[in-house]
Amino acid sequence: MAHILVVGASRGIGREVVREGLARGHRIRAMARSAETIAIDDPKLERWPGDATQAGDLAPALDGVDAVVLALGVPKDVRFVLKPVTLFSSATQALLPLMQAQGPRRLVAVTGFGAGRSRAALSTLEKLPFKAIMGRAYDDKSRQEAMIEASDLDWTIVRPGILTSNRGTGRYRVLREPSEWRNGIIPRADVADFILTAIEQGSDLRAAPVLVR
Repeated sequence: MAHILVVGASRGIGREVVREGLARGHRIRAMARSAETIAIDDPKLERWPGDATQAGDLAPALDGVDAVVLALGVPKDVRFVLKPVTLFSSATQALLPLMQAQGPRRLVAVTGFGAGRSRAALSTLEKLPFKAIMGRAYDDKSRQEAMIEASDLDWTIVRPGILTSNRGTGRYRVLREPSEWRNGIIPRADVADFILTAIEQGSDLRAAPVLVR
C-alpha cells in the first residue's frame, strides 16, 4: 500500500481521493487549511493543516510519502469570475521544486477539460460561456499544467469534464488522444478511482487524459 499526500483534501475530488484511498488500504496524509474538519474516522488518515502555496507548509508534508495528489479548488462565487486566480500556479510553483529536491517523484494533478491543450477541443457553443465564467481559473490551470509538463517528475495531469456528486460507477472513459477529447459529466468518485489506479499501477505517466462518462 502507498503513503499518499492529498493536497486540497477537505472537499471535492480531494475528499473523494481521501475516502477511496483509505478504503483501498492506503495511508493518507490529508492536507488542507481546514484539514481538522475532515469527518472521516480511520487510523490510516493523518489530518495535516497547511497552506498549499507555502513551501514551509509543503516541505514537512512531503516527508515519507510515496505520491502526491494535487486536487485544489476555488470557491464558486463572484471572486471565481471577476478576480484573477493564481491558486493553482502558486501551489504548483511551491510544490515542484520540493518534490524535485526531496521527493517523492510521483505527482497526479487535477485540472479540468478546457485547461492547457484541451482548450482547443471546446466546441464553439462551449467557448463563450467557458471564457466568461471559468476563464480566469482555467487560465491559471493552464499555467499549472505548463509547469508540471516542464518538470522531470513522474506526473499525470487529470482533466475531468463536468463534475457531479453522484456515486461512482467505475464505468468512465479515459480519453488519451487529442482527437477523442470532448466534454461530458463524470462523478468525482470516478475521478478519484482513476487517480488512485494511476498511482497503484504507475499508469498514464507524463500523460494528460480527459475523463468523462
